[in-house]
Amino acid sequence: MFFVFGPTGRLARGDADAITAVSGLRRVARPQALRTRSRDDDAFAPPQPTMERDASGGPASRPAPITAYEQMAAGPAQPRQIVKRVAGVMTQGAITVTPRTRVNDAWQTMAQHHVAQAPVVDERGQVIGLLLRADMAPLDLLPEPGAIEQAIALARRPVAQVMASPVPTVTPDTDLRRLARVFLETGLPGLPVTDESGYCIGFVSRTDILRAMVADPPLDLWT
Repeated sequence: MFFVFGPTGRLARGDADAITAVSGLRRVARPQALRTRSRDDDAFAPPQPTMERDASGGPASRPAPITAYEQMAAGPAQPRQIVKRVAGVMTQGAITVTPRTRVNDAWQTMAQHHVAQAPVVDERGQVIGLLLRADMAPLDLLPEPGAIEQAIALARRPVAQVMASPVPTVTPDTDLRRLARVFLETGLPGLPVTDESGYCIGFVSRTDILRAMVADPPLDLWT
């Protein structure tokens, strides 16, 4: 089950067709996050190959990827578990921001927790929008050379001016294939997980689905 929430409350309830047909629902064309030139850059760096170590701390005879491949070929250590619902891959709880939070403050919070999007909730904890790092302009990424005043003004805007709203949300019992369809049709990198009243209980992203696909036991969408 999907919902659409905005500042005025729940706007729609239904399946993927009903949700993507809601007027005003924005399709995101550029979901990737901007990056600051700060210490959190290391969090986005690709992992480097590692070597196994022997008992003395020296390099082992085989690199870790070869051992990992052999373990995968041997099969899972336990029977495959069927994961079909959002509840099986979602993150419990979510980093949230309020519509009155300044953009730069929200950027710092999201960078600290290494997330690229955050549900926007009102004073009751109900979702009213979704903030994407790609929609924000931090102080050290100027729109053009010399435009310092413009960059400061952008960073001081409230989140309400840059958030995606209305925004789809999803319930924990929703089928993952239907969730994937909404990801494809909206371009969003993730969705808040809510109850019928819009209270945020977690978050699910495309990365969560990919992580489940390579886990042991792996995600099984077709059983």
